[in-house]
Amino acid sequence: MQQHFSLAECDVVGFDLDHTLCRYHLPQSARLIYDSFAQYLVTEKGYDEGLLTLAPDSLDFCCKGLVLDIEEGNFLKLAEDGTVLRASHGTKSMTSEEILEIYGRKEWKHFNTVSGMVSRTAKYYLYDNYFDLPGALLCARVVDSLDQHDGQKKYDFWKDMVAAIQHNYKISAFKEDCGMYFPEVKNNPDKYLQRCPESVKKWLKQLKNAGKILLLITSSHSDYCRLLCEHVLGNDFEEYFDILITNALKPGFFSHTPNQRPFRTLENDEEQEALLSLDKPGWYSQGNAIQLYDLLKKMTGKLDPKVVYFGDSMHSDIFPAHHYSNWETVFILEELLGDKGTVPANAESEPLEKKGKYEGDQLKVPYFVSKQWGSFFMDRLPGLENAEETLVHTWSCKCISTYSTIAIPSLEAIADLPLDYRFTRFSSNSSATAGYYPSPPRALLPNEDSVMMK
Repeated sequence: MQQHFSLAECDVVGFDLDHTLCRYHLPQSARLIYDSFAQYLVTEKGYDEGLLTLAPDSLDFCCKGLVLDIEEGNFLKLAEDGTVLRASHGTKSMTSEEILEIYGRKEWKHFNTVSGMVSRTAKYYLYDNYFDLPGALLCARVVDSLDQHDGQKKYDFWKDMVAAIQHNYKISAFKEDCGMYFPEVKNNPDKYLQRCPESVKKWLKQLKNAGKILLLITSSHSDYCRLLCEHVLGNDFEEYFDILITNALKPGFFSHTPNQRPFRTLENDEEQEALLSLDKPGWYSQGNAIQLYDLLKKMTGKLDPKVVYFGDSMHSDIFPAHHYSNWETVFILEELLGDKGTVPANAESEPLEKKGKYEGDQLKVPYFVSKQWGSFFMDRLPGLENAEETLVHTWSCKCISTYSTIAIPSLEAIADLPLDYRFTRFSSNSSATAGYYPSPPRALLPNEDSVMMK
């Protein structure tokens, strides 16, 4: 495989919507998501009212890549070989001794399924995107509360958490003004949504003018998609894309066959009958990557059109697009913004509004680098007192270099580059830091005693 990747070589450029094309004000949206789940647990399921109040810095608990061991009420941060690097019972961090006693220095029992990207079972839950993440803090506080009141050893709250998620995010919730999440975003879009920078809009037009086919593939339903796109891109948002696919139900969009997940047309945001094939560009619902690719062959006149897909979820976007469809993948990783290593060298001389896209975010966002969980990329193995400490890559970090072509903090980071810019890609024969742009996270740089580990 060649060492470089260039958008100029791609025929088709696809985008996820949430946290990719549409970025959120994370502290505000995290609080809203937390409140929307907590409100449901308290009012509908009778959980402790204390869950409704949040200490100012408690969102620090939220860290992408955590796995909740549901039965034990433990949150785990895994190394690339599946051993446990850090853990907490509820919100309370476990000591190195406790981790070694419970989990030992061996692969966590469910690592095989979690590393196959099976993220949802009755045994564990993988937190890998900002829509889920505030739920991790809520679950941790539920465990604290159950310990305090019932002193139980096995936990049975998960079905209620699933009900809370479904209540707030179900497909009809936007239309019915149901739950807390959609009504609030509808009424205060500026509070939660960041408008798309002009540089990114210009770049999308540039891609189209260069003859690229542009796709939008989102699991959001069409009504919410329209609200987001009108707000962040403008009322003419449909002109940016050749094909829009909403309610795509990723990762199933990539892994399911046409008869398992046919495309449907939409009328007034209502899904219509299933289509036997996808014949022309337009706006569709559900669907599958196989029939989409057949249409892309027709549109490009090529037997093997090259597709690149941009997304922020390893589980729903990057892994399945790479694994099932063999597409190039660009991982949008906002955690790179919280890492001093990505502030450009010339940041001092840049005007303030341009610096803001790197440094302002760092100050405002509570959980790019969690104090409790440390670096998203590296950590020390839990050792006994005075033992020599060993630094290892996290499992999340390993996934990035395995399944993504490149990783960037935002679309804005590459919007001003020429389309034929040659990115160094992640590959088995290059270093683990090769595919990060504009620069690798500081935690991965050699001889760097990073503050994030401490």
